[in-house]
Amino acid sequence: MFELNLIPQKMKYVGLTNNPDVIKRKHGQPMDWWQRVFASELEANKWLKVLIKMYGYKEVNDQRGWKYGYTFSNNPN
Repeated sequence: MFELNLIPQKMKYVGLTNNPDVIKRKHGQPMDWWQRVFASELEANKWLKVLIKMYGYKEVNDQRGWKYGYTFSNNPN
């Protein structure tokens, strides 16, 4: 027999919004919140797809708009 140690994984989230302050409050003011500004919706959506596909981020589905991109995690520690 062997012992299986399940260590909680840190989930990484990404999204687009026009109201980053509202979204940040909704998610409990994450300490590792990061955001950036986009000049176009096309640029924003490309960035979002890269983070999801290449870096394993999970998309947050509670956003509207595209002017700001943001990331945060649910650090289990």
